[in-house]
Formats: sequence, structure tokens, C-alpha cells
Amino acid sequence: MKVLVTGGSGFLGLEICRQLKARGDTVSSLGRRPSGALERLGVHQHLGDLADAAAVSRAVAGCDAVVHNAALAGVSGPPRPYWVTNVVGTRHVIEQCRAHGVGTLLYTSTASVVFRPGGVEGVTESLPPVPRHLAAYPATKARAEALVLAAHGPELATVSLRPHIIWGPGDPHFAPALARAVRAGRLPMPGDGGNLVDTTHVRTAAHAHLLALDRLRRSPRAVGGRAYFVGQDDPRPLRELTGHFLRAAGVDARWCAVPPRLATAGAAAGDALLRAVRSSRTHALSRFLVAELLHPHWFDLTAARRDLGFEPPVGFDAGIAELTRLTPSAPNDGEETPCRTPTTPSVPS
Repeated sequence: MKVLVTGGSGFLGLEICRQLKARGDTVSSLGRRPSGALERLGVHQHLGDLADAAAVSRAVAGCDAVVHNAALAGVSGPPRPYWVTNVVGTRHVIEQCRAHGVGTLLYTSTASVVFRPGGVEGVTESLPPVPRHLAAYPATKARAEALVLAAHGPELATVSLRPHIIWGPGDPHFAPALARAVRAGRLPMPGDGGNLVDTTHVRTAAHAHLLALDRLRRSPRAVGGRAYFVGQDDPRPLRELTGHFLRAAGVDARWCAVPPRLATAGAAAGDALLRAVRSSRTHALSRFLVAELLHPHWFDLTAARRDLGFEPPVGFDAGIAELTRLTPSAPNDGEETPCRTPTTPSVPS
């Protein structure tokens, strides 16, 4: 196939491109900046912004399929930048797929579109997105996913995948954010960390994309117009997860529980302050972030197994062992001190 991957230079996008190239597909990417990694893979790069319909048109032309992976991710910030990239950009992708006769569109969504107060445990795709989200990122991703699924029809087959907390070698988000949050050998986090959370290794997420792409092309009636959760199917207490990621990064730190009410109040105050000063920060302390750190979020993957033939190709423990081998050991940050502030890592979900 000739496949366009939007956001191909990103963490997940690059792995999708790598796996597509490895099996012999002709791959191109749409991104705002040139990528040396994509160049080394032999991926043709179109430079442009999703908000520019002409740039999207040039990238889509001549393709058999599009994997729409690019997005603005974050846990805070004003709605407009998220809307322009995630919603307007997705509209442009759909329109240009139709204009150029592209028959297959795979959308990278997020499991956070269904996250709600109190968390979600073992839910299926029958659970609808919430009417009001705690942040612009999940709100705009939910809207974009709805546009993609509604676009499914005889001329354009569409499907959406919902990975969650993607990590692995080269992770620029989750593990680095945890390491930055460590203070004097302690990791200040809301609650006791007993909430179960599932994650997605980057190779697992990319593998699911290739499965969905192929299944959609072969049997559009079977999977078209549907969304699927994908992940490791190995939910673990958040406290355990953070410990694994920090040790793999060579950071020795102990969990420091911040009272949930204090963390929630601090996040609400932070959200209000960001709005008041019209801040554009996308990774500040927020109610959305604190809620995801306090509550469970894991999902039933039965539909992906049944319809896509999905199984995680990388186990959680094997993935952590790989990270540990790739990272040199680092000493403890220093003498332990009590936690006094609800500082938490900013990680897009």
C-alpha cells in the first residue's frame, strides 16, 4: 500500500512508519518539521500543518490509505489550539481523503475520550464519551473521533483506535515527566497509587494500527465505523507502574502521597490561574491530570481481539526489562525531604 501517516515523526507515528516500511509498504508522512529518523527510514516527508487544507491535500494525493496519528496532546491549556489541530485538522483529512479517492482512514484516538469522574474499570466500547471533559485534549479528541466514525461509508472506510499512556524506548512523555517530578528522592503524587491503570507499549500500539488498517481494507463492513480500545491488557496499581518506569530510567524515588483533596484543590486553582492569565501551557497541573492519577482507568480489549486479531506483541515486564537495559543506572537524587506541594507529572494520555 501507499500509506500516509500524519505525525509520522512523533513517538507513535515513527514506530507506525517503521513497521509499515518493514513489511514493504510505501510510506509518507505529514509533519511540521523535517525528521532525520524518517529520512533514514526512507519515508517521504510532506511538510505542512493540519490546519492548512492545501498542505493536507498535497500529502493525501496518491495514497491508498491514511493513518491520521497527528494531534496536539496535553493535560491543560486553552481550547482553541486543540480545536484547530485536533478537530479542524481531522476535518481536513476526511475532506481530502474523499477528494482524492482514498478508501481507508485509520484514526488514532485516545482512551481518555471516555474517562469520567471516578475513573473507568474494564469498560467496553459501548460506554459513550462523556458530554463534558475535564480538559480540551480529550474533548477535542472525542469530537474528532466522532467525525471520523461518522464519515464511514462505501467510499471511505474508517476506524478508530484508542491506545492509552504509550511508552517504550524513546518515550518523550510519560517516563521523562515522572523523572522530572522527583524531588529529593521522592515522587509527590495524589493519593496512595492503588488505582489500577493500563498502559500501551509503543510497539503494541503500532502493531494494533497495522492490524486495524489491514482488517479495514479487507472487511470494511466488519469493523468500519467502530472504535477499539487497545493496550497491554495488564492493569497495575499506579504506584507500581511509576516505580517500574523510574527504576528503568535509573531514578531511585519513593512515592510521596499528597492528600487527594489538596491535590484536587491545587489543580482547580491551577486551571483557574491558567485561564486568568490566558496561558497556552499544555502540560501544567490540571484537574484532568489529577483525576487520572487518582482514579482507575483500564479497558476491556475483547472487541479488538475478536475483530482485529489483536494481542499485545510486547508484554509489560519484557518492555520494562528492555528499557532497563537501554538506560544507564543513575544514583538517587539526594537526601529525602517531606512533600509539601501537589506537584505531579504532566503526561498526555
